[in-house]
Amino acid sequence: MNEFELIAKTFMGLEPVLAKELTQLGANNVQIGRRMVSFTGDKEMMYRANFQLHTAIRILKPIARFKAKSADDVYEEIKKIDWRDYIEEGKTFSVDSVVYSDEFRNSRFVTYKVKDAIVDFFREKTGDRPNISVSNPDIRLNIHIAEADATLSLDSSGESLHRRGYRQESVEAPLNEVLAAGMILMTGWSGETDFIDPMCGSGTLLIEAALIARNISPGVFRKEFAFEKWRDYDADLFDRIYNDDSGEREFAHHIYGYDVDAKAVGTARLNVKAAGLSSDITLECADFKDFVAPKDKSIMIVNPPYGERISTPNLLNTYRMIGERLKHSFAGNDAWVLSYREECFEAIGLKPSIKIPVYNGSLECEFRKYSMFDGKMNEFRRGGGVVKSDDEKRQMSEKHRFKQNREFKKRLDDDYDAPDDDIRSFRFTSLEDRRNAAVKRASRDHDDRAFGGRKSTGKGGFGAGKGGFGGKRDFGGKKDFGGKRGKGMRDGKGGNNKRNFDYDE
Repeated sequence: MNEFELIAKTFMGLEPVLAKELTQLGANNVQIGRRMVSFTGDKEMMYRANFQLHTAIRILKPIARFKAKSADDVYEEIKKIDWRDYIEEGKTFSVDSVVYSDEFRNSRFVTYKVKDAIVDFFREKTGDRPNISVSNPDIRLNIHIAEADATLSLDSSGESLHRRGYRQESVEAPLNEVLAAGMILMTGWSGETDFIDPMCGSGTLLIEAALIARNISPGVFRKEFAFEKWRDYDADLFDRIYNDDSGEREFAHHIYGYDVDAKAVGTARLNVKAAGLSSDITLECADFKDFVAPKDKSIMIVNPPYGERISTPNLLNTYRMIGERLKHSFAGNDAWVLSYREECFEAIGLKPSIKIPVYNGSLECEFRKYSMFDGKMNEFRRGGGVVKSDDEKRQMSEKHRFKQNREFKKRLDDDYDAPDDDIRSFRFTSLEDRRNAAVKRASRDHDDRAFGGRKSTGKGGFGAGKGGFGGKRDFGGKKDFGGKRGKGMRDGKGGNNKRNFDYDE
């Protein structure tokens, strides 16, 4: 197959992680940009990028580049394209615009100019005009303008790739799935130890960790991708990709999630069950202040309240408690904390080995690693212990590493897909779409799925289970993988889906 240029979009701070994923996937000419990574590949690579990448928001296929110093330039350049190659008769389309320019003050104006040019092209060539659909278009277009440089792309993903499809319910300010996966990959963990999230919320970190540990493609939960509506769509090729589970692996350890909020734990259980990962994940309602040392080697990732989108009494006391528990009950292991405020990190009272700048929505956060050890640091090092790796030393020595990532031109529109709790995620979504999505979520049948479980050994509270928390919980059964994708694929008609999912319309 012929190779062509592709662009994978992501969140600020996740570009290196995404570039590594693409390289491992076999992409060529991988180049890191701002909130994106460009690469080249064939149709199979484009399909795999959508289906297998954990840290991409969407995959774009550029089809035109041009200079645009005015709205008329945009109109004329778009109209030059033979749109009959992309939009078939009777098909609908939509346009998203991302603009960084002093010339174009409103991205919606750019969107209208692109739509007008396409409609006028068809009127002149065929006498008819294609319909525009915001809710469920057949063809999705994306135009990106940086000063006078314009790039027009086909959107091969459709709905943002962070919307995996396993989330049944949510909690306040849920962690975005792409960010969660990126955080896990930043730690270097891929299933070599147990994994603990003591403030798990709706379970996003737990589920993403299980997918990474088992090397399960996150796209397996998706009902559709935009490229499936393209005129050159190769259904046989995508079926082969979808049904290829040769890369999946066994996970010899276990994942533990805890939260003091019983409602959040209930929500997490629903989501874990919907993902078919109950055999790998144990959930308990427990307070982090009661945390005791795990029996087995573990890694911990914590996403505590920040005080920005979640109000918590005695916020700094929460962080002091985190530091105290890590110091006294997590020796010999690594803990990673995502937070927003410097005073929160200071309250932890521990020295991090690395600080990584990341964005959680619009918040400029830091992801900090704490290497926990017994006794004094000098004694730990004399015994062969490593607090900071050579790569971490190199990263921390980079001058202005935060400033470079945080100072950028004011943008007219955020070129990322916000999580469901962020009002900006509704920018290109109609009220009807959100209502329909709510109805679909409410009508999904959980009972027809055969999911797994693992019984922990404790009888309640923290400390008795394998992960150090205990608590009795029996999910029951084993994960039912079902057959291969088959004709019914993800529409629920064939009953022969890879993981036996039933999607109700």
